[in-house]
Amino acid sequence: MKWTDVREIAIELAERHPGVAPLSVRFTDLHRWVCELPGFSDDPAKSNEKVLEAIQMAWLDEVED
Repeated sequence: MKWTDVREIAIELAERHPGVAPLSVRFTDLHRWVCELPGFSDDPAKSNEKVLEAIQMAWLDEVED
């Protein structure tokens, strides 16, 4: 997985952190959680606020479905 795999990352986060409200997660924690996902192999430095926000919104969509 790479930072551009926003939907896939969101699905993994929803499965690994059930009951967590995505909008309550700080970007520093979100960054760490994404980097800790199995199969994530992108450069941690390639992340930015825009990418983390997109992941957070996709995660929110996942838990609202």
